[in-house]
Amino acid sequence: MSQLPRFWNLGWSSFLDWWSNSPVVSEQESSPLYGQQQLNETFLDHGEGQQFLTKAFQVILEEVLCKGTDVKEKVCDWREPEDLAALLDLELRENGESQHQLLKRVQDVAKYSVKTNHPRFFNQLFAGVDYHALAGRFLTEALNTSQYTYEVAPVFVLMEEEVLSKLRSLVGWTHGDGIFCPGGTVSNMYAMNLARFRAFPEVKVKGQWALPRLAVFASQESHYSVMKAAAFQGIGTENVFKVNVDDRGCMNPEDLCEKIELAKSQGAVPFFVHATSGTTVKGAFDPLESIADICERLGLWMHVDAAWGGSVLLSNEHRHLMKGVERADSVTWNPHKMMLTGLQCSAILLKDTTDLLKHCHCADATYLFQQDKFYDKSLDTGDKSIQCGRKVDCLKLWLMWKAVGSKGLEGRVDRAFAHVRYLVEEMKRREGFQLIWEPEFVNVCFWFIPPSLRGDENSPDYQDRLSKVAPTIKERMMKQGTMMVGYQPHGGRVNFFRMIVISPQVSHEDMTFFLDEIERLGKDL
Repeated sequence: MSQLPRFWNLGWSSFLDWWSNSPVVSEQESSPLYGQQQLNETFLDHGEGQQFLTKAFQVILEEVLCKGTDVKEKVCDWREPEDLAALLDLELRENGESQHQLLKRVQDVAKYSVKTNHPRFFNQLFAGVDYHALAGRFLTEALNTSQYTYEVAPVFVLMEEEVLSKLRSLVGWTHGDGIFCPGGTVSNMYAMNLARFRAFPEVKVKGQWALPRLAVFASQESHYSVMKAAAFQGIGTENVFKVNVDDRGCMNPEDLCEKIELAKSQGAVPFFVHATSGTTVKGAFDPLESIADICERLGLWMHVDAAWGGSVLLSNEHRHLMKGVERADSVTWNPHKMMLTGLQCSAILLKDTTDLLKHCHCADATYLFQQDKFYDKSLDTGDKSIQCGRKVDCLKLWLMWKAVGSKGLEGRVDRAFAHVRYLVEEMKRREGFQLIWEPEFVNVCFWFIPPSLRGDENSPDYQDRLSKVAPTIKERMMKQGTMMVGYQPHGGRVNFFRMIVISPQVSHEDMTFFLDEIERLGKDL
């Protein structure tokens, strides 16, 4: 066993005293020129680096994973931007700092960051922590490889295909393709690009000028990534036809047919229908069977954006919400949302078995994808991606799945739905909470009506006064650090809260606290 650095067994205080008095950069290292002797020496001291990492992990464990999951601690320690910038001392300087100072910086970053693992963080479509997935994230960072060839990522090439295969089987496909992407927006962009390539393969060589005007169809409740994809790929946002929705926020199939005919009448060529399973605000699920009937009859690519709602496929009780998904051509699914793998983890899943993903995106870089390798070159999956370097996103999901199994993941989904049922029942018992619609998923949208507004619904300034309630309560909760929940105006409705319940760490007690806190923060408005 190699000899450990002499400070390894020092106590924490002694270690910091020793380190703060040690030079950070030697004169040799600061010199612009190095002699042969210096170049023959190791530039970094692994022992010192590992000692720092050990201490940094202690800070992370205490500040992020102990305090950050404790209901007695704040969800956020709010500071105004100018104050926060001064506290963090963000300026980058010529010379390095002592390890004592760097550890203080690690602590400050943790202290003043929002604790998304906190049981009372309800602000986004992600929350909570799975420790097995977190271990996978740490290991991914430490190994620091790129997911493009088997020679540099042998474990992860095999692992990614196994995880993608499992996700595809939940969709209902025995075969297919797919890849992990940097977020649901990019996954949705992949789907649109693949649909265009299948319909007009010449676009890859000749470009958009060789194509007719194209038409995309998505519901009024679809994610804004549809518009971004149309703009990014040169299709144009004016060629995204927005399909009407029903009262629940689900796409209207009859209006889809009408919009397709409208596009044709304007000289556009329909090629892509973007359905949604779990809309961002309402949590609505489009009628996939009816949409699939239309797409199959007209030969259109059907994509299902299940970035948010895809995890219902893990639950025997709730997978009916995505009935017909197996008829789609592609599916986006973000395990970093309801499955708790941690950011980021998003997959584009394909029914295709013709290697369309590779044909669409490959550039045949010979320095990476040599054709005379000593192993099966089909294991080099990098040319399926629009990226070159690609982060490993499969390990955290694989390790978590190994730890809890499909049954454990199903239990998490069912538990989230149970919490929502409890929350809605409690809201209906309390004065001042007005549900905007009955939730289909785990999005609970509501107004809080403070005492001063109750019974005043017919007042001409009622909507204006109501619109100010959610922003004011949000400001108060953040500055006090008690919890976080989002709000927005939507579809002609003034600001309302959108409560998201997914973390397995939350309890009925947290649901009750949430309602009590809304009342406390808004009773004087």
